[in-house]
Amino acid sequence: MTKNIEYVFIGKEVFFMDIKKEVLNQFGKHAESYVKSELHAKGNDLKLMVEISGTNSEVILLDIATGGGHVANAFAPIVKKVIAYDITPEILSQAKNFITKNGHLNVEFVQGDAEGLPFGDYSFDYVTCRIAAHHFPNVEQFINEVYRVLKPDGYLLLIDNVAPENEELDQFYNGIEKQRDPSHYRAWKKSEWIQFLEERDFSIDIMFRHEKRFNFNDWYDRMQQSQELKEELQQRMINSTDKTKKHFKIKIVENSVSEFFGESVLIKAMRNS
Repeated sequence: MTKNIEYVFIGKEVFFMDIKKEVLNQFGKHAESYVKSELHAKGNDLKLMVEISGTNSEVILLDIATGGGHVANAFAPIVKKVIAYDITPEILSQAKNFITKNGHLNVEFVQGDAEGLPFGDYSFDYVTCRIAAHHFPNVEQFINEVYRVLKPDGYLLLIDNVAPENEELDQFYNGIEKQRDPSHYRAWKKSEWIQFLEERDFSIDIMFRHEKRFNFNDWYDRMQQSQELKEELQQRMINSTDKTKKHFKIKIVENSVSEFFGESVLIKAMRNS
């Protein structure tokens, strides 16, 4: 059903290729930190994803953009088989070390692109993807591929950061994320996710919204960018409009940003027959 592949950049848009190169660069350099990240490892959204999944011991599950392997690790004890799939070889290696040390022997590790899955049609009962889709330059192609590899009445479980519905606030949030992390493509609005999924003939069963607290230093320092850029981002947030400060609950202490809040959604969507 699966095969290990060597990643090759294929696409019509040079810009898309550049984004994927940034993903490989950023996650390759910081692979170990994503396995150890408290935000990724212990978020309440991961626990809820498992609780609402409805999986069982007969399920074959594909975890796209597995990152540190936390989703694959959480589902391994309760399903028949997990494919942990990621574009970045370094982070896939870290995920393999993490999961195998936890004693899970039913997880296979495959490298590849979320927008071009090397699996046959109707291969999986479930597909999961957590805190990763904002790195995908062609999210509609990702959804097409998920639809293709899912069995009829199979489920997509998706978690990702989302932008506010308001255009000004959307531009601000995506702007600071892109400035901090060049591999960030776009955090989509909740309404956009609903549209993407329903247009591809998914039915949304459940959607949960989560408020996310970001400690500014932890959020920025994870990317290991320059101190100069950090100061620029601080000032961008400090000088933002009152509307922006209120929405994101930007907390400023002694002319420095200490924290702000964003949001994510958890979506359970069924592939219609």
